[in-house]
Amino acid sequence: MPERTAAVCRAAMRFCALRRWAPVAEVPLPNGRRADILALLPDGGFAAIEVKSCARDFLSDGKWPEYRDYADRLYFAVDLDFPQHLLPEDAGLIVADGPEAALLREAPAHPLAPARRRALLHRYAVLAASRLAALADPAGSAELRAALRVE
Repeated sequence: MPERTAAVCRAAMRFCALRRWAPVAEVPLPNGRRADILALLPDGGFAAIEVKSCARDFLSDGKWPEYRDYADRLYFAVDLDFPQHLLPEDAGLIVADGPEAALLREAPAHPLAPARRRALLHRYAVLAASRLAALADPAGSAELRAALRVE
């Protein structure tokens, strides 16, 4: 399943980029959960995208409702073989077919409170910037992580 999950995630990230959304994968949220993809939308809102590889993956995971508290819109991203009838109707649906993905159902809007949006934007920016810095200087990033673990 890891390859299948990775393929759906790549297609969902491409879907976001093509719509001028700014996706970041594996985003830790303040409630202790981790969004598979958190995308900053052109209007300043956030979309959380939960990637599911199979029915068992969805049925064994009851955490996804907690992502709604940190996104204006919640989507599921699945592949063509996923049994879509299992997914809740009150979430958006993105379906991957190889490297491409299509929006089958728009997610209803659940606007975040301004203070939460501001805090989430800061968290998102710091995470994205630190990942970009780590790409530019992997050794420095590793040293910083090690130093922070010691303190």
